[in-house]
Amino acid sequence: MSFSLPASLASGRRLPNLWDIAAMICVFGALIAVAHVARGTMVPIDAPGATEISLDPWNLPEYAVRTTLRMFAALVASLLFTFTYGTAAAKSRRAGLVLVPILDILQSVPILGFLTFTVVFFMNLFPGQVLGLELASIFAIFTSQAWNMAFSLYQSLKTVPADLHEATVAFHLTGWQRFWRLEVPFAVPGLVWNTMMSMSGGWFFVVASEAVSVGDNTWKLPGIGSYVALALEQRDIAAVAWAIAAMLAVILAYDQLLFRPLVAWSARFKFETTAGATADDPWMLRLLRRTRVLQLTGDFVGRTATSFGGLRLSFSRKPRQAVETKPNRAVDIVCGVLLTAVLIWIAWVVVAFASAQLAWSDLLEAVGLGLITLLRVVVLMVVASLIWVPIGVWLGLRPVWARRAQPVAQFLAAFPANLLFPPFVLIIVHFHLSADIWLTPLMVLGTQWYILFNVIAGAAAFPGDLREAAANFRVGGFLWWRKVMLPGILTYYVTGAITASGGSWNAAIVAEVASWGDTKLVAHGLGAYIAGATDRGDMARVVLGVVVMSTFVLLFNRLLWRPLYAFAQRRLTLG
Repeated sequence: MSFSLPASLASGRRLPNLWDIAAMICVFGALIAVAHVARGTMVPIDAPGATEISLDPWNLPEYAVRTTLRMFAALVASLLFTFTYGTAAAKSRRAGLVLVPILDILQSVPILGFLTFTVVFFMNLFPGQVLGLELASIFAIFTSQAWNMAFSLYQSLKTVPADLHEATVAFHLTGWQRFWRLEVPFAVPGLVWNTMMSMSGGWFFVVASEAVSVGDNTWKLPGIGSYVALALEQRDIAAVAWAIAAMLAVILAYDQLLFRPLVAWSARFKFETTAGATADDPWMLRLLRRTRVLQLTGDFVGRTATSFGGLRLSFSRKPRQAVETKPNRAVDIVCGVLLTAVLIWIAWVVVAFASAQLAWSDLLEAVGLGLITLLRVVVLMVVASLIWVPIGVWLGLRPVWARRAQPVAQFLAAFPANLLFPPFVLIIVHFHLSADIWLTPLMVLGTQWYILFNVIAGAAAFPGDLREAAANFRVGGFLWWRKVMLPGILTYYVTGAITASGGSWNAAIVAEVASWGDTKLVAHGLGAYIAGATDRGDMARVVLGVVVMSTFVLLFNRLLWRPLYAFAQRRLTLG
């Protein structure tokens, strides 16, 4: 198979115009800025300015670029993880029995937990270099981005309508072609919205991810997160305001240049047989169409990707059958025994490590604090669902308004809880309020948006012909919600709720401990328990807290979200 340049470009009939020149200047300018900032990652840790933070606002552009580069590097890693891990979990029933619970556990492990156990590994890769710290920070951001993207792809692959699968069998598509021509396009709308949420999730935890600690040593990488941490430590309100302005500028920039065109592009893959509501193309897409070289380059890349997805590759000798074969119970039993043995071994290692320094009373304390945090999570999920499901459906059915709300939602989702510590701490102290109650909203500040973004994606992907049928039968009011819309978006909602609840557990570490200068408020909960143990360097209690938190999240998902998800999946695949 060979590829050639478009005839119009090869013949020179479409030469570059002024729009191409302006675009090229912007592209090369951005590359030069990235290269300039990236040089700071190749210096020793003890080099002047390598890990030093200044509150001078003139440093914020460089800090913003470095933070954004870390988040996009983590986003690339998250996409690779999504298309490997999520696909394996969805395609293989036995692999899914192992991979999905592991994903539940991974999303519940706090960023501090990942940093505690992975920093030494990355620093040993590049001893004494800032690059080791950068990789540790990127990995921490990756852990705040990857899980909801993997869940989104998994949900889409498991809920492709049965009639579409039958069509691929009728057209004799191979497994490779079916994946790239049916399943990935079907998953694109939800994946794009979850990718936006992942970028915002990286901002939410950027303060923790840019502070790398090993033993008694702590390094703060230049970035907006470290800038915010220093501003809060020094109680500099002006610096906090500058940081918020820089965040807003960066979020608006990548929303206009990247995500807004991606959302418009993803609308092409909406599954429907009748024309639905559409919005005008964003200005960035219109600008690219005015260029010549960039437009032809994009067409060439698109044709190459189409040819790549059309390769007649197959991963099995037998063609896919429309009816699934009966599972082999003996193999399932062997896999179950092996998985149980591995879990028992892991539990034994954890118990052996913790029992040397902890007693049963410590376990009871951690479980009791976990129940308190569980109560907060349940209340917050109910409140967030009641608020954001109707709003998400309204926006998803109106593409124009969805695009208007898109940057606002991204900014609010990215807003770190740390930046709200000053008003929360001052109000709680001034009015003598209970920290156990009034610090709770900070937990859902960044995680409620998982529900909103997924519901918007579900409503946007809802087939227009079903809406027309409901209108023709005059189905409205509560019956419309119960029989039409809620069943249609249920899998999207469950995906958002799973990641939102897991993220709320993770956010508890930030939200249950709030400080402003010398004033520190601590709420009772498992998040404060882990944060306190991390500050003291008490590894045994960090491990205990992470294990208890992971257990709570796993049980919560197994007993509530997974059965609800399976119910929605059966309705879609059989409907």
